[in-house]
Amino acid sequence: MTQQQKTAVNAPSMPRLRQPVRADGYAISQLIESCPPLDVNSVYTYLLLAEHFSATSVVAEADGRIVGFISAYRHPERSNVLFVWQVAVHESARGMGLGKRMLQDLLTRPHLADVRYLETTVGPDNVASRRMFSGLAETRQADVQEEALFGAELFGPQAHDEERLIRIGPITN
Repeated sequence: MTQQQKTAVNAPSMPRLRQPVRADGYAISQLIESCPPLDVNSVYTYLLLAEHFSATSVVAEADGRIVGFISAYRHPERSNVLFVWQVAVHESARGMGLGKRMLQDLLTRPHLADVRYLETTVGPDNVASRRMFSGLAETRQADVQEEALFGAELFGPQAHDEERLIRIGPITN
C-alpha cells in the first residue's frame, strides 16, 4: 500500500453538517469536554441547546461521531444579530476548516437570511478562534470590531480570562 493510500484510509471522512437533535446532548457535552479551553456546561445545557436552539446551532458528524458543534442564538433585542456561544472541533477534525464551514452553514440557512451581524466572545489568547472568525469576516467582506465585554473580575473567584466581544458585519448573503 502506498503512503497516499494509507493516508486516505486513515483520514476522517468529510463531516456532514446538520442541526442538532436532543439525542446529541451527551455527545456534544463529551466533545466540549475534549476541547479545552472551552467552558464545560452540564449535559442538561447541551440537551436544551439541541432541543430549543437547534435552528441556530450545528453539529458536524463524521463516521457516526460528532466532531464539531456550534451553539448560537439570535440576540433577544436585535434579531439581525446571531450570537455564537461555543465553537468546538474535535482534534481529529482540525485543520480542515470545519469551524468556518459550520459558521458558513449557519449563515446560509434560509431562516437566518436577515442576520447582518455575527457576535461572539473570545478570550485574548485564543488564537485559533480569532483566526477562524477573522477568516469568516474576510470571506464575507465584513468589518470586525472588538471591545471588552466581560472582565475577568466578573467571573468571581475562579480563574477565567476576560471575554472580548467580536462583532462581524454587516454580513450580506
